[in-house]
Amino acid sequence: MSSLPWLTIVGVTPLVGSLVIALLPSSSAPGSDAARRRRDLLVKRTALGFSLLTLVLTIAMVVSFSPGGPDYQFTQVYSWIPRFGIHYAVGVDGIALVLIAMTAVLTPAVVLASWHDVDPPPEVAATADTPGSGPKAVPARARRRSVKAYFAWMLLLETMVIGIFAATDLFLFYVLFEAMLIPMYFMIGSYGVGRRQYAAVKFLLYSLLGGLLMLAAVIALYVYSARAGHPGTFLFSQLTHVALSPGAQKWLFLGFFIAFAIKAPVWPFHTWLPDAAAAAQPGAAVLLVGVLDKVGTFGMLRYCLELFPSASRYFTPLILVLAVVGVLYAAIVAIGQTDMKRLIAYTSVSHFGLITMGIFALTSQGQVGATLYMVNHGFATGALFLIAGFLIARRRSSLIADYGGVQKVAPVLAGLFLIAGLAGLSLPGLSTFVSEFLVLVGTFTRYRAAAIAATVAVVLSAIYILWMYQRTMHGPVRKPVEGMPDLKARELWAVGPLIALIIALGVYPQPLLNIINPAVQHTLTQVHAIDPVPPHPGQKSVTSVADPGRIVGGKLTKKELAP
Repeated sequence: MSSLPWLTIVGVTPLVGSLVIALLPSSSAPGSDAARRRRDLLVKRTALGFSLLTLVLTIAMVVSFSPGGPDYQFTQVYSWIPRFGIHYAVGVDGIALVLIAMTAVLTPAVVLASWHDVDPPPEVAATADTPGSGPKAVPARARRRSVKAYFAWMLLLETMVIGIFAATDLFLFYVLFEAMLIPMYFMIGSYGVGRRQYAAVKFLLYSLLGGLLMLAAVIALYVYSARAGHPGTFLFSQLTHVALSPGAQKWLFLGFFIAFAIKAPVWPFHTWLPDAAAAAQPGAAVLLVGVLDKVGTFGMLRYCLELFPSASRYFTPLILVLAVVGVLYAAIVAIGQTDMKRLIAYTSVSHFGLITMGIFALTSQGQVGATLYMVNHGFATGALFLIAGFLIARRRSSLIADYGGVQKVAPVLAGLFLIAGLAGLSLPGLSTFVSEFLVLVGTFTRYRAAAIAATVAVVLSAIYILWMYQRTMHGPVRKPVEGMPDLKARELWAVGPLIALIIALGVYPQPLLNIINPAVQHTLTQVHAIDPVPPHPGQKSVTSVADPGRIVGGKLTKKELAP
């Protein structure tokens, strides 16, 4: 196994890119319009270069990862604040690794797709370059839309997300969990459209509320770890061995779960997402829904289950109810949406309900499917948001009713939109189908009613995806759509790799499953749970939840099997 500090190298690379962009000349500096465009182009190329370098380094790290090796690899532990037991500690298992890889793939795609998202309107640029027009000729809002700041925030966000997935010190995780709100807040509030400031503040307040609850739980865990004369610690590997009473586990679990449920988001904590996704630029929406929201479900899988195993089992029935309601509610609401970005946002709420259900089913199929779903959802929803963004950039409207007949004038755009949409409804042969199938099978083996109810969402997803496609791509060509150009080379390079991954992972998901499976088995062992034993004919099914301390050699004795 490589001794290189891969996680630090991968995480620092976009941070360096962000700092380099911050030092580049600003487009607001004196000069002609052509000079400003050259400065903006340099910023974009720098952002793309560093995001691609991060992707290359991530691929090298994935190749160096050994699925059959230690549970956590590429680990680094350095004392940060010794007095309080705080460390710079990073390491990844298979679950964190595939989510870091997903982030590294999506970021350059977003940079390419966002190439012109924050450029000043042509009329503004022309007015600004007109002799004698004066500085007041440029609207204040246009002056605030700094291309340099937008792409710097984007790379800074990538660094923070990679750090979150890699952190094995709870204090480091919490700091990054809160800090990542800042780039996204500015990307929505300063560069969004419509009610962008309202959406940004709502996103921030919801997230801060959850963060405060988690902070209280983090502090309590530190206090519990310092008992019996031991020094307090925030290291995850040590916190998993801290003895907690059942009551303490329940309260601390709620502090973590609510924070992660808001971030995911899980119904009924989801209301900020449609507003934020509709107000954000399409690229920012991809980072929000495709990357940031995965922090919530990752936190449930990593921290809620492993730190509070008995509380996780206690709250599982309630969480499954919330997940199923979210799956069905969001799918029904999506059918009635008139705005493309809001519709895609509600589909994500439904998908996150399925992911949460797979996590708390506490079966290997459910958790493998949930982890794979996080990755595949990032690619599928990312492609859907980006292509919707290309449509909006051409028509200057996100309303579904303003389109019609696009397939006849832009067949490539329509074809890729169809593939991304079919991935959203989990069509067999595409990557999301494998994920959804594993989640439903894993849930059915232990909670049949929940799995059957969630299966209804498959039918509903076909309604909202195909109806949106039919209204926008088919029918007579609407007059404003007549001159719509097809996808350009830059746009194809942005969305093409995502479509290729959706198809490739739908046909052959085994490479990802080989990485995810050992990590899921480790998590289930930590939670003291194994898969239900298939019943013999005429016998009831057997649910197997282990008693702490009764696992010998990774197996359970017959005494621990409860019918």
